Amino acid sequence: MRIAAPFLALALAFVAAFPALAQDLEKIKADLQKKFPQAQFDTVRKAGYGNLFEVAGGGEIFYTDEKTSFLLVGTLVDTKTRENVTEARQRKLSAVPFESLPFDQAIKIVRGNGSRKIAIFEDPNCGYCKKFERELATVTDLTMYVFLYPILSPDSTEKSVNIWCSADKQKAWLEYMLKDVAPPTAKCPTPIDAVLQFGQGKRITGTPTIFFEDGERVPGAMPIASFEKRLADATAAAATAKKK
Repeated sequence: MRIAAPFLALALAFVAAFPALAQDLEKIKADLQKKFPQAQFDTVRKAGYGNLFEVAGGGEIFYTDEKTSFLLVGTLVDTKTRENVTEARQRKLSAVPFESLPFDQAIKIVRGNGSRKIAIFEDPNCGYCKKFERELATVTDLTMYVFLYPILSPDSTEKSVNIWCSADKQKAWLEYMLKDVAPPTAKCPTPIDAVLQFGQGKRITGTPTIFFEDGERVPGAMPIASFEKRLADATAAAATAKKK
């Protein structure tokens, strides 16, 4: 098959540009590291807006120019679509493959046919978690994996142990979160330390933190309408990915 000369020249130029771009990105990263030796810079890429470059590191997103003459910390919004570009990128960068979560260390709660799935890291003393749990009680056809994540106080750890060591973990959790009925004191081996270690490794710093089936996370409670939409999108995305 013959390839038109102009097309071939364009293709070769495009391929040749890749090494140069990679070198530019590495230089930007090196320059930033030199200027901010205590900071963590993981990746650099063109932001797609003006002459900005997106810099990701330590769970945060920054912006700079090719000369690293400034470091912009803030939110980038697409004025055409009104999308919060920074927030969308943070969700992508902080995503965790859903099936990689340690489900054997969670309390499993199934409502309806359980076809839709989430994982949620919660502290039993977290007021936002309690409010969100009461709203989640109205969501149907849901499987929840609740990871006890006591980070607020020693009492959070004590309550988490008592809940995990209850004869019926699911009932103990829901009784406390929905009705403020504290579980009786109990002792047994728990996965709580392992969950805390896992969460720290994934930079889970607050509760609730929700993971959807497509791997994306949302830190903090959500309005239930937004949750339902995000849940539907994630379930559809996960189903599509399984077909590939």
